[in-house]
Amino acid sequence: MVCLVLAVAACDRKIEPFDPNEKPREPDLSKIFPEGAESAEPAEPALPPPPGERRGAPPAPSEVAAGSSDEPVTGTVVLAPEFEGRTPANAVLFIIARRGGGPPLAVKRVPEPHFPHEFSIGPEDRMIQAMPFAGPIELSARIDSDGNATSRSPGDVMGTAQGGPVQPGAKGVVIVLDTPL
Repeated sequence: MVCLVLAVAACDRKIEPFDPNEKPREPDLSKIFPEGAESAEPAEPALPPPPGERRGAPPAPSEVAAGSSDEPVTGTVVLAPEFEGRTPANAVLFIIARRGGGPPLAVKRVPEPHFPHEFSIGPEDRMIQAMPFAGPIELSARIDSDGNATSRSPGDVMGTAQGGPVQPGAKGVVIVLDTPL
């Protein structure tokens, strides 16, 4: 009971009693918008279009991220010797590109992989198309026994690119699957 009294007493909405004879009318917007705002030109969108989408024009130099390219990263995923021949029949290989941690920049899903596996991951594999495919890019790969990227199961194996982060267009990248999950 006390809570109800406090809630009603604390309400400062200044609601007037219902008047059945009141006529509907336009709200007085002068309290919200400054004088002359109604005649102003509509503003342009605040965000520029993604690079390369400016009505057919090439991106301005300031729009191109350092290390960005339309070139994919290519290489090979190999299994460490202790894991050869132990890949489950319905396994899926996930090749993942990230920029400095966080969500994946791009992902390639390969059902029933055979090793060594040649790969190419690039702009067409991006998770969010508006994100530039730019470096440095950290590459990793994982064999997932149940095909669900969000789960971890016994028998799953992962690895990262040898030599650390790469730039778009890198060739000959080697990812060794050598860490059990």
